Amino acid sequence: MFKDLDPLLHSQLRLAVVSLLVSVKQAEFTYLKGQTKATAGNLSIQLQKLKDANYIEIEKTFKDNYPQTNCKITKTGIKAFEEYVKNLKQYINK
Repeated sequence: MFKDLDPLLHSQLRLAVVSLLVSVKQAEFTYLKGQTKATAGNLSIQLQKLKDANYIEIEKTFKDNYPQTNCKITKTGIKAFEEYVKNLKQYINK
């Protein structure tokens, strides 16, 4: 029997963001934007969805008078990602 895939992580951009954050633990918005090739607006919306689900934490600060947004994966986010990968493997291995 196939288990449902997390609809939040089933989005390509959100999955890419969580995958990156699982490996680096924390990243700036500009890094995520560059790695995913997403527009700033789309990335902002997807980050907010991940934050609302408690998959990531977002911290906004200033560095040299410029706004800086840092994203950090949470334990909930790591667990959701691991579960997503486990469930996806069931589809591949059947």
